[in-house]
This record gives sequence, C-alpha cells and structure tokens, in this order.
Amino acid sequence: MAQAQTFTPLDGEIFFLAGTLLCTSLVVYGIVHYGRPYAIFAYECFVKPFLGGKGSQENQQDALESFYKGQAAIYDATRAKLLRGREEMLALAAAQIELKNKREGFRKRVWVDIGGGTGYNIEILNKYLSVTDTFSKVYLVDLSPSLCSVAEARFEKLGWENVKIVCMDARAFRLKNFGTESTADWISMSYSLSMIPDYYSVVDSLTKLLSPTGIISVADFYAQSSTNMSSRTYTGGIMGRHVNWFSRQFWRIWFEFDRVNLDEGRRDYLEYRFGSILSVNERNVFLGGIPYYIWIGCVKLATSSAEALAKIDAAATESPYLAPINKLQDIAPSSTATANTSAIQLRSKGFEAAVHNLTNNLPLPSFFYQNNSWRIYYDEMLRKHWQFNNSYIYAFTWEDPRVDQRVLKISPNDVVLAITSAGDNILSYILTGSPRRIHAVDLNPTQNHLLELKLAAFQALEYDDVWKIFGEGRHPDFRNLLINKLSPHLSSRAFQFWLDSELVLRSSNGLYGSGQSGIPIKTTKWLFRIFGITNDVKRMCAAPTINEQCEIWKAKIRPVILSWWVSRFIIGNEKFLWKALGVPVNQRNMILSDYYERQRGEEGKNSGIDRSGMAMWEYVVNTLDPVVENSLIGSENYFYLLCLQGCYSASSRPSYLDPKSFARLSIPGAFDGVRIHTDEIKEVIARMKPGTLTIAVVMDSMDWFYPTKPAAREQIRRLNIALKMGGRVLLRSAGQTPWYITVFEQEGFLAKRVGNRTPGACIDRVNMYASTWVCTKKRELNDEKRRSSVDKLKI
Repeated sequence: MAQAQTFTPLDGEIFFLAGTLLCTSLVVYGIVHYGRPYAIFAYECFVKPFLGGKGSQENQQDALESFYKGQAAIYDATRAKLLRGREEMLALAAAQIELKNKREGFRKRVWVDIGGGTGYNIEILNKYLSVTDTFSKVYLVDLSPSLCSVAEARFEKLGWENVKIVCMDARAFRLKNFGTESTADWISMSYSLSMIPDYYSVVDSLTKLLSPTGIISVADFYAQSSTNMSSRTYTGGIMGRHVNWFSRQFWRIWFEFDRVNLDEGRRDYLEYRFGSILSVNERNVFLGGIPYYIWIGCVKLATSSAEALAKIDAAATESPYLAPINKLQDIAPSSTATANTSAIQLRSKGFEAAVHNLTNNLPLPSFFYQNNSWRIYYDEMLRKHWQFNNSYIYAFTWEDPRVDQRVLKISPNDVVLAITSAGDNILSYILTGSPRRIHAVDLNPTQNHLLELKLAAFQALEYDDVWKIFGEGRHPDFRNLLINKLSPHLSSRAFQFWLDSELVLRSSNGLYGSGQSGIPIKTTKWLFRIFGITNDVKRMCAAPTINEQCEIWKAKIRPVILSWWVSRFIIGNEKFLWKALGVPVNQRNMILSDYYERQRGEEGKNSGIDRSGMAMWEYVVNTLDPVVENSLIGSENYFYLLCLQGCYSASSRPSYLDPKSFARLSIPGAFDGVRIHTDEIKEVIARMKPGTLTIAVVMDSMDWFYPTKPAAREQIRRLNIALKMGGRVLLRSAGQTPWYITVFEQEGFLAKRVGNRTPGACIDRVNMYASTWVCTKKRELNDEKRRSSVDKLKI
C-alpha cells in the first residue's frame, strides 16, 4: 500500500505566497477596473493639497481649476456618497414648483444653478420635473472650465437646448446679459456656497437675482454650535442643528485642506438675507457623520407675505383683519403685562415675533413663509416644549367623536377650540360640523406635527397612500412621499420631525406602535405571544356576533389582560400609567378617590392597606368588560381594534379614513379654517378676542390640574372670557364628580353631566372615562376677575 504524502512547511509557504499573489491581483484588478475613480479622488483630495506647486494659483478660478481639472471626468462617479442631500434638495424644490404651478397656473420658468459643475443636478432633476417642459431657460453658472466642459458635453448628448453653460464668477452673473427675464424663478446651490471665499457678495447678488415669488434652495456642509443660534426666530428650526465640539473642529480642519469652509457664517447669512421655508439638518453617516443641511428659502418680505401676516394674525386671535404689516412696521411689541387689554388680546405671539423681526431688519419667522396658514408660530426654544423629548404621547385619539357631535351639534357657525391630541377628532369635527374655524391646541409640538401630517396627506396624496399611512400605520415608500408630495404642505419643523421619524412608518410596529400610546399596544402583543393567544385575539376581532366575541374574551383573553400579576405590575404601576397610557398622578388620584368612596365603611382608605392596585384594576374591568359586551370590535369599535391589532380595518375605522370622507377632505381649501397652536390653552384663549369662541373641547385635561393650585381656576376664567354667552365647554373626567366642576359653577358656568359610567354599561365606544360634562357659559365675569386674568398673560 502506498504511503500518504505529508504536507511539508515548504508546501505551506508556497500556498501562502500563491494566495497572497491571487489576493493582490484581485485588488489591483478591482482598483484598475472599478476603483480608479476613487483612487483619483483620494489623490486629488488627500494627497495633492499637501504637495507644492500652488504658487501659480493667483485667484479663485486657478484654485478651483487646480482642484477639479484632474478629477472632472470622474467627479459624478465619486460624489454620490460624499455629497448627500443633493437629490433631496432638488426633489424638495421640485415639489414647491409643482405646487406653485397648481395654484398659480402653469408657466415655463427660469432656473439658475450656481456652482452647477458637471450639470449632474440638472439631469437628475428630470426624475422629478421635466427640464425641457418646465423651464424656458436653465443657466448653469460655474467658475471651473474643466467642470463646465463636462456639462457642455452632457447636455449636447441629451439634446437639451434650453440649458446654457456659463463659465464665470457668480457675483457678475446677470440674466439681462443673456437676453432673458431679469429675475429667476429658482436659484439652486449644491455644495458650492462652502467653496466661495467672498460669500457675502454672492448671497447679496442672489437677492437681486431671485424673483419676488421665486424660491432658492441650498444643500451644503456646515458645522455649528447651539450657542450661535439662541434667540433666532427666523430659522426653519434647531432640531439636529447643533454639532458637538469635536466634530466641529475635526470637519472644519479636514475640509479646509480642500478649500471647503464649514463655518456657520455662510448658512447664517443666507438665512438672514432670505426667508426660510424649509430647513433640514442631517448627518452623512456613511462617511463618519459629516453634518450637512438642506434649505429652501424665498424673498425676505414680499407684498403677499406682508398681507398674509396680518390676516393670519387676525385668524389666530379671532379678531378683525387690521392692516398690512408694512404699515405696522413701526409698532413695537408690548413689553409689559399691564398693556392695554384689547391690544394684547388682538395680537398673537407670532404677530409680536414678526413685528420684532421687522423692526430689526430680520426675516419673518419661518411659519409665515409656509404655503398653508395652518400652523401658528411658536418658539421651539422654550423649555416647556422640551419636556416631551421630541415625541408624541398619542398616535391616535382616545375620545369618541360620535358622542361629541351628538352632544355639541357642531355647525358651520361655530368657532371651536379643541385639544389636538392625534388630530383624529379635529378631522371628525370638520366632516360632521364644518365649523367656521377650528383652533387645535397642544403644548406638545409633535402632537401638532402629527395633525399637520394628516392635513398635508389629504391635500397631497391619493386615498390608497392615506390609508396605508393612517389606516395600516405603515407605508414602505413614506420617505419619497414625504419629500416629493407632502413637503410643500408642512412647516419646516414638522417636515424635519417626520424626516427623522420616517423609519417609524416602515417598521413592523408602524405608526400606532410609536409614541407613548404605542407602549401598551406593543405590551399587549408581547403578552399575547407569551400566552399563545394571538390567534384567539384575531378570532375575537373577526367575530360576527357579540355572543361569540364575549365567549372568546372570557375564555381566552380576559384571564391574561386582567390577571392579578398584570394588575400588580402593569395596571397598578404609576410609571406605566403615565408613560404608556398618559394617566397623570392627579387623574390617578381621582380614580382612587372614587374607589375609596365606594368602599367607605369597609376595609378601605383608612385601613392602612394600599388598595391603589385594586382600584386601578377595578377601573380597567369596568372599562373593558362593557366594551366587549356592548360593541362588536370588528365592525363597530375601531378604538379597540387598533389596540388589539395595531391597525384599522375597512369595516372598523375612524370616519376620516372612509373613501367618501377623503373626497371631502381632499378638496382644495378644506382646511382653510384650521389653526394649529403650540401652547397652553390658557395662553391661546387669552389672546383671542373676548366672546368669539362658541365651543371648547378640553378632553380630560382638567384632570391634570392640582386641586390646591390656582391654575385650574385661571384657565376656567379665561375660557369664560373667550366664550360667547351660551358657549359650551365639553370635558371628560376619570372622576364621577370632579372637584373642578364647582370651580366652573363659581366662574359663570352651568355644569351638566351628560354621561355617567356605571358598572356593566358603556358611556361611549371607548368607555375610558367615568363622566362627561358640558359647562355652558351663563354669565360674564366681573371686571376685577377679567383684569386679574389679563394681568397674568405672558408676553
């Protein structure tokens, strides 16, 4: 038998050498055939700047040509990963232009691309707008002859005769020198502002180049600290704008080698010279988190904006339209709380901020440049807005609008103030009552961002997309819809929020698994999986009869949801109640108080035994059992269908998600009467003309007040002042007879309980609250109380 040959050390060395040569050959082949553009890019950007030979560069054009000449041919191939945001900037501007064409009528426009380089941006725009059909003329202005040569070859190949390449200094560019209009409808700058040494004069020249109704868009690098943004009300938002100290220093030094300047002055001056429509702060995570921004702006103060300012203020305060703002520029905002009462009430905080900016030659707050007048100005830097950690509590509204309409009978003559929450009831009021005005109020900015998204969706999307986002809670193409369709209808802050949150709509939990209200939905799903009752939940939601529904509930689901350990560790947990269900401690105390009252004389409040867990458990039992016994979840009760399945169905959904409702809400101007306020209720109504509100829906917010503090009485007084005689306040409470009802009666209201939850019966489809009240204004406050209320108004 032949002896097996052994593997010698020499064989190992030969194998290793052969492997090394093979790997090296593959790397070289890859570089030669695929990586050559990146090798050239690396040399031009990271090696060449450290070599000599710069003495001949006498001006900016020489410097640019030295940098770009060697990489002009591979410029487009190497910038896709580095220059993030270019395509998004183009898409956002295209969406603005499409909306202008829709509202103003189509006409061919003039576009000037400053620092357009190889013409990549112009060709890419064709994905969103037809360049040949939309623009009568497109001017690409760049100082590098090498990049301009690439651009000329590009458009000659494409056959686009309306594109003209201009190799010159942007400061000297004038449209009149080319025999066309004197102003441009759109100016764009893509990573060029950071490479212009004398950026002041360039930006100044652009203010003369832009049409009064035109837009300007910019995408570029930046590095800025939050300390340099304080007290600015005219930017598009500060969310994500701050760059930490290390990153600021590192990226500034790194880019300076290639004559790219990331100092904040360039962006700041741009925002100073123009009005901000949209402002987005992002990071290029692929390349180590390079900070960049996308910005859409317009003329600082056009006549239309001036007129709109006074009209928006009149709508926000329910006051008569006063005068164009250009006639009020010399009016300074009130500086003391003892200013004339009527003057204060006729001016919103946005009006005061706008006048302050105008008197200091600053742009208006970005809210005044938005395409819709829904969102009212607020100062996002105030600490009271930070407490929500940039997250909404409620992804859906937990009050039954059918009861609201039955009790209130909202009509087209009504002026309604309502807490925003998730905005579902605001849409319901529009559908069922068509009130003249709805003031949606919420201190949490993100709750209003959610309402904005819903309004924008109805104005910009098709029904199928609206259903996927708000019916199913998921949309795989949400980011593209947000940028290409929704962006012109959103305020800058709302757009930034949803751009940062776009993964929510593409996650398995979806929209309704997000926010604090998503915690119980995800918790129940987890419980269903642990106990193996997921299929039973599906069967209950599909049950054709209440009897079958009740059988599944009692046999399978109730023993899990209402088990003793769920009661002990979840329902009775004070932190869970607040974080997941939005139940504050004062509201919890009202539930406990009612429980102890019922247990009086037994082993209850004074026994020394903590019964809080039992009280909360009983409250939940009295909530859930009657719901299952009185309403069919699969076809009648969309509130609990959502909680159990994480989405709505075609047979069980809010009224605003019905196709017939979509036809009404998608009509242009359907939301002209909506005003979204980001503030406390008391601050909003204190600035309204007295006696203008007819209805105020405050949900369960009165439960949140402390009985021992004056804040509740102060808000009730302000409601009295803002409401007309006979005006009504609708409220819900976790208590059977809330302590503040007496305060309403003391302050001029007649209180009537219109809903009272009793064991075994439903107060409405949600059945979450113990009572529902309508407080009707029957008398005016005396002058002393009215003055006291106004004196506490925050300026």
